[in-house]
Amino acid sequence: MKDQLLGFFDALRQAGLAPSVGETLDAAAAVRAAGIERPVLREALAAALIKDHAERATFDDVFDRYFALPPAAARARRPSMPRQGDEGSGRGGEGAGRGQPRQEGAAGQQPREEPRRGHDQRARELARRRALAAKPFREMEPDEVEGLDDLVAELGRRLRSRFARRQRRVRGGRVDMRRTIRRALARGGVPVEILFRAPRPGRSDLLALVDVSHSTATAAEFLLALLAPARRHFRRVTLLAYVDRPCPVSFEAGQVVPHEALDLNARSDFGNVLKLLAERWDVAIGRNTVLLILGDARNNRRPPRADLLARLRRVARRIIWLNPEPVARWNTGDSVMATYARHSDAVLAAWSPATLAAALGELPRH
Repeated sequence: MKDQLLGFFDALRQAGLAPSVGETLDAAAAVRAAGIERPVLREALAAALIKDHAERATFDDVFDRYFALPPAAARARRPSMPRQGDEGSGRGGEGAGRGQPRQEGAAGQQPREEPRRGHDQRARELARRRALAAKPFREMEPDEVEGLDDLVAELGRRLRSRFARRQRRVRGGRVDMRRTIRRALARGGVPVEILFRAPRPGRSDLLALVDVSHSTATAAEFLLALLAPARRHFRRVTLLAYVDRPCPVSFEAGQVVPHEALDLNARSDFGNVLKLLAERWDVAIGRNTVLLILGDARNNRRPPRADLLARLRRVARRIIWLNPEPVARWNTGDSVMATYARHSDAVLAAWSPATLAAALGELPRH
């Protein structure tokens, strides 16, 4: 049962729910106390793992798939409504008598084999997705890139769920520990009244600047696919792709659609991108704007123009840099990651689907 519960927790995480370690321990304790009768098991796990009513439908769906009833048990639970003329419904029906021992034996083996076969298929699919999520973008084969669509849908659900939970907490306000403790001193140190910080006003704007050159194209498309369904969690989203100059893009039907000419064969020049962004593009960057940059910081030894990034840092709310290369390759060759990192609030590794999705999950903290 322990292995089944661990598999069930993994299936919940794959479906977008995120049970914490404490919640899984509570769930295991609830199962020990309540038993494994299916309706009781469902409610015991739901009480320990569901944080919001909106998650109940997803939980029930995962539970029904993971703890599926064997076909024989499912038929037994359904009320039998024999109809006149149905084959095998009466005493003399096909396969009901002693003269059909082989058919009875085959029917008796099916309930034991089907759940095992279904469990094996789910385990293989889960292992395949985990391996793909952990594989570096630069090592992916063309067929693996095409298989990222399923992973985008799965990680996108997790990301939206995380954004929604974060926004609910922000709307409610955090506990103001300093004021709560200070107020408690007047009552002998007993925190009778819990004080909360004022919630932050509204959602933030997002400006995503994405390197779509050959070396980072797969990571760029994956990022844009994840951001597309998460737009509603921001007040305004602006997407700009670049190689040596910025170009407005949108993500439609699984494809990156440039709205101007975009030379994918040009040599990467992020310094020129910053220069044109300041001179030409009328992009509103203010105190509520989060600037999200995806790039390997390889400028082909051209001027990095970090001073322009520093200027953006003074007006923007946060600058988050996602680097699709392994950390060991940063600042090697023509990489100037350290130069840009000095003017960024966070530089996060995003060299695989899993690390990129985890880095995006940190976005609400900023």
